[in-house]
Amino acid sequence: MPRLSSRAALAAYLRDHVGEVVESADLQAAANHALQYSRRLRELRQEGWKISSHLDRADLKPGQYVLEELPPDEPPYRFAHSIPSSLRAQVLERNGYTCQMCGAGASDLDERAGGRPTKLQVGHITDLSHGGQNTLSNLRALCSTCNQGAKNLVQEPPSWVWLLSQLRRATRDDQRQALDWLRNKFDEPARRRSEVD
Repeated sequence: MPRLSSRAALAAYLRDHVGEVVESADLQAAANHALQYSRRLRELRQEGWKISSHLDRADLKPGQYVLEELPPDEPPYRFAHSIPSSLRAQVLERNGYTCQMCGAGASDLDERAGGRPTKLQVGHITDLSHGGQNTLSNLRALCSTCNQGAKNLVQEPPSWVWLLSQLRRATRDDQRQALDWLRNKFDEPARRRSEVD
């Protein structure tokens, strides 16, 4: 009997353990001890496999994964390419290393994730499954909690009129905090650029 590829072996193992917490060492062993087993795991996710990690569920520790349900027979979509690291860096810099949905900064404590430090990811404004592209204008920095909740949702960013209406209704202390946050957000990248020049 021919040996399964690392991807096929990993897929078979996960199918046999649906709903169970599995460790990264188990996944690597199941994938014929392939060093790139985590890449195969990402490929399965991109094909619609609902594989949760500690970034998705507060009850999981780093290195633990759960296949939440059996995967679809046919993937609903497939990513042509991942987001290039240079583009990711541009998005994070432009967004001031803060989540564009909840405002959490990198390493801030995220109470929604059990008090763990915030992990920033780059997410699509219009998801690939809805025709979005890997372009700077369609990408934004999101914390892992917001990114998980925003998957496959087409959500327009709020307009400046709406933002102003919310700020006008806020207390003076909250308005000052918003002003300080905006100053920090826009002054910090400029300061970093001037240090490089």
